[in-house]
Amino acid sequence: MDRNTQLYPLYAQELSEPEPQGISEVERLMNEFESHEGQESDFTRRYKEISEKTKNPLIRFLLRLIVSDEEKHFAVTHAMASTLRGDLTWTKPEDALSGLYDPPENREELLRLTEDFLAVEKSGIEEYKRLIKASKGYYQGLFALLIRTMVHDSEKHLEILEFLRQRLKEA
Repeated sequence: MDRNTQLYPLYAQELSEPEPQGISEVERLMNEFESHEGQESDFTRRYKEISEKTKNPLIRFLLRLIVSDEEKHFAVTHAMASTLRGDLTWTKPEDALSGLYDPPENREELLRLTEDFLAVEKSGIEEYKRLIKASKGYYQGLFALLIRTMVHDSEKHLEILEFLRQRLKEA
């Protein structure tokens, strides 16, 4: 892999034929991410407004959980858009995702830790599933709902760790 391909992954891709509007598939995707960024920002603002106005502590708590997720979604979408923008303009924006092709200096240790984290997350999911059953009737299903959200988070963590493990093995 040459240096341009490593620094600018889109350089290696053959861009599709420009769309009728004169923009490439990559530009269209970047525009979609940027549009989604704006939507995430708007939703987050609205959730925050409602959570600040409500006097009900449960509603405030639940809406703040959503706000936290929306803020993460915004950060992820922003990083992806910034990465594409950097590749298209041959620049390195500070908030772009980089390092995919850089082997880490402590690869073996990271790989070992990743394996450990995978085991912990899998074990945690099993424990959460037991807790869902045990707490099913509590507070009209609220506890089961909250635990299910933790299962979803742990499943997301597994996907991230699997991706990381694969990249570390390839490094």
